[in-house]
Amino acid sequence: MSGQSFRLDKGGAIDRSVTLDFTFDGQIFQGHPGDTLASALVANGQRLLGRSFKYHRPRGLYSVGPEEPNAMVELRQGDRREPNTRATQVELYHGLVAQSQNRWPSLKYDIGSVNQIASKFIPAGFYYKTFMWPATWWEKYEFFICRAAGLGTASGQPDPDEYQKMHAHCDILIVGAGPAGLSAARVAGSSGARVILVDEREAPGGWLRFDRSFIEGDPGRDWVRRVMLELSGMDNVRILNRTTAFGYYDHNMVAAVERVQDHVAVPADYVPRQRLWAIRAKRAILATGAIEQPMAFGDNDRPGVMLAGAARAYVNGYGALPGRKAAIFTSNDSGYRTALDLLDVDAGVVTLVDTRPEGAAGPWAQAVKDRGVSVRSGSAVVRAKGAHEVTAVDVMPFAGGRLETIACDMVAVSGGWAPAVHLHSQSGGKLDWDQDAGCFVPGASPQACTSVGACAGRFGLQDCLNQGAEEAARLAQDIMGNPVAYGVPAVQGPDDTARQMIWEIPLGPDKGGKRFVDIQDDVTVEDIQLAHREGYVSVEHLKRYTTLGMGTDQGKTSNMAGLAIMAGLRNLSIPEVGTTKFRPPYTPVAIGALAGQEVGQHYRPLRRTPMDEWHVAQGAKWQDAGLWRRAQYYPQGNETIDDASHREVTATRSGVGLCDVTTLGKIDVQGPDAGEFLNRLYTNGFAKLPVGKARYGLILREDGLAWDDGTTSRLGENHYLMTTTTAHAGPVMTKMEFYLQTVWPDLRVHITSVTEQWAGFSIAGPKARHVLEKLIDIDLGNESFPFMAAADCRFDGCPARLFRISFSGELAYEVNVSADFGLEAWGKTMAAGAEFGIVPYGVESLGTMRIEKGHVAGSEINGQTTADDLGLGKMLSSKKAFIGKAMVNKPGFTDEDRQKLVGLVPVDGKTWIKAGAQLVDDASAPPPMPMLGHVTAIAFSPEMDMPIALALMSGGLKHEGRELDAAFPLKDSSVRVRIVSPHFIDPEGKRMHV
Repeated sequence: MSGQSFRLDKGGAIDRSVTLDFTFDGQIFQGHPGDTLASALVANGQRLLGRSFKYHRPRGLYSVGPEEPNAMVELRQGDRREPNTRATQVELYHGLVAQSQNRWPSLKYDIGSVNQIASKFIPAGFYYKTFMWPATWWEKYEFFICRAAGLGTASGQPDPDEYQKMHAHCDILIVGAGPAGLSAARVAGSSGARVILVDEREAPGGWLRFDRSFIEGDPGRDWVRRVMLELSGMDNVRILNRTTAFGYYDHNMVAAVERVQDHVAVPADYVPRQRLWAIRAKRAILATGAIEQPMAFGDNDRPGVMLAGAARAYVNGYGALPGRKAAIFTSNDSGYRTALDLLDVDAGVVTLVDTRPEGAAGPWAQAVKDRGVSVRSGSAVVRAKGAHEVTAVDVMPFAGGRLETIACDMVAVSGGWAPAVHLHSQSGGKLDWDQDAGCFVPGASPQACTSVGACAGRFGLQDCLNQGAEEAARLAQDIMGNPVAYGVPAVQGPDDTARQMIWEIPLGPDKGGKRFVDIQDDVTVEDIQLAHREGYVSVEHLKRYTTLGMGTDQGKTSNMAGLAIMAGLRNLSIPEVGTTKFRPPYTPVAIGALAGQEVGQHYRPLRRTPMDEWHVAQGAKWQDAGLWRRAQYYPQGNETIDDASHREVTATRSGVGLCDVTTLGKIDVQGPDAGEFLNRLYTNGFAKLPVGKARYGLILREDGLAWDDGTTSRLGENHYLMTTTTAHAGPVMTKMEFYLQTVWPDLRVHITSVTEQWAGFSIAGPKARHVLEKLIDIDLGNESFPFMAAADCRFDGCPARLFRISFSGELAYEVNVSADFGLEAWGKTMAAGAEFGIVPYGVESLGTMRIEKGHVAGSEINGQTTADDLGLGKMLSSKKAFIGKAMVNKPGFTDEDRQKLVGLVPVDGKTWIKAGAQLVDDASAPPPMPMLGHVTAIAFSPEMDMPIALALMSGGLKHEGRELDAAFPLKDSSVRVRIVSPHFIDPEGKRMHV
């Protein structure tokens, strides 16, 4: 058990009266309530925390917040193991188990560190250049690349925790509970406006928790407590701690994740581990603060090198000492505050190196000198020394001179502060360059949001308090209609971060050692220089070529330095070089939080047909169809899906089969203009459809492409029943309502979805009539009830509808009965058909029979095909208008070489053709080769005793009889096929009409 040898005797917001045990890499450590995992490891003197992604270099703690690039750990064990979690954001609890990542066999002795030796041979762009040849080796390369990729390892087991989704609305949303955010919340809350305050940490205050600032004569923490006590008494204010606003979306919607139980060992039952919030606000105030930036120098990634603000935070916020002999390297005033705070806890500060000339720091330099610290102005740290941790630094003046080595055990670095503009950018807002502040600041935004405080480039504490209050008062008056009186507390003492020079990020002389810009992804100054030499000078190209900012930290401490270096190489200013787009999420979000309770059977609403329990009793295997589950096949004994489908198809085509078709969309259309409405909707004519008849119809999209098909039956003078595909039932209904309400509001038509009111089943096969004659009260003779007839009837005495429609190509009927009567009607049909050998068949057999018949379905009506492509060109009426008609004759749609529907059979008569296979002349020819089409659907035809397929082929049936290859590159396989008619069985349709 390790002692807390670097824990201060006093100070910090921790409870020293309680001790918490935790483990890191199997070793037991101790901490206290109020600690993070990072601060507890600092207090225990644990320097080495991880290995870098590419070179496996030793890495230590670098920051104190979400910008942390190094201290990525796996938390917990078993099914709750969570990789890539920042130690800086993990609240310590008793029994916490953490493991370091990206190392083997141990953190200290990592075999992957041999990559450092070969680093000269694997610079930026290495993968792009190396794995291009030979191309046939890619699958071999891919295996090793995938093994090397990534950092942590997920558990691979089902997540046992619960997640929840919440929606909230407010007048003013405030993101960030630092000084600017709290000042804004105080004023907004007092106005009576509905306020939501969101902050990612477990306690509010922002940097006031880590600074020794005084407000109204008291420590900043005391002011935070007073404000929070005041806010907690306001019913109109909701406070969400441990909640990260990770995305800003349209219509002023901000998405946030609340970590409800991440800080406990085992989440309580029935309480979510995390909660996803969708917050819609009239106005948003972004008070997200700023992120301290690093500087590039030799071996600046060694454990012991950290941001200066982080060093101050661990001392002031957690009573943990990150080092005993510190060297400070800064380009702005905040480095001096870190030096003074370290000195106040009796930590040694051996030197302060300031890149600015003598006098730039004003009274700060003298205050540090008065404490006995040597201040080296106009100088730079050029290299950190040490293997697994820092032991010394080399310092050199910019003007030249002697290189000086200074012993130390930590380097606190500050290259200035960059406003956290991520949410503003996500909102669609522009970024402006503030030359005085030396950083990008929020510009205009198309949404109702404003930025205040440090995230707006206002780094002084008094400025943060003032701006937060002023903006809240302005918005509250606009929303509530009344002026808001408010006061702003006064800050005592200097504001150290008000002046900085972030745009001058010095590289210093190259005195050996890699100079890292992106510490997580091992991107160096030399990598950026290489990208510049090779022409990758756009910020987007630079990012992708070098992987700058593409790690889990999303470049929070590397993007600005990378831009500055590229600007220098191009002799441009940083704003001329520009910046990449900030995209959500701000920090990684657990997939479980995004899914919420919509997992497993709750992934989406499950719709069951009235006959579902019968299918279950028969051992049906299921297939999802839209929101429904449908029986895919009914295995008997040890039958496979192919065996069962072969049996079901054979029995149906030779005798009779029964299929549940309840899931088809059913829309009741009534009114004096119902016929005219359907006439405009479908490509073919419906205005003159006789009562008692059904007709197959095709609907196009507005761009002229095929969209949906189905049958519509005329049940009365002004009464029609329309059917759609299962998947498009909802969209078709929506489109119909849209046209009735906005395009043709003069039509007297009323439509109602009746999909769930009617149970439906199809009875098909040459003996289908014999079965139904025992149950239906009307004459089913061919003359009395011919093909495409429709009628109301009675099924075993109960009201029903009967349609003579065939999707299988056989003599077939569809029966609709009341949903309440569906199960009983199904059972009576099975009983009536027993003497004829009736079998139930599922969608697998239904698909086989439709392929045999050449009927198109979703894989052919795929949003890219025209009616003519599908062999349905004759259904396009030339005498009337219909949706999409204006586009059907576009030149691209009438090209004879468009891909059109064809049938395929294997030349050898036995080899299966793979779905999705590409049609090419010769699969053995070297690429590139023209792709002539692709396979859309496959089946084994029992009647033809061979595999068959439908495909879309350039030129269609004008190539009938041609042989070519159906190639499937993913499996490096191909089948020689012959183009035939897509109507494999009974092309004249005689069976349907008997």
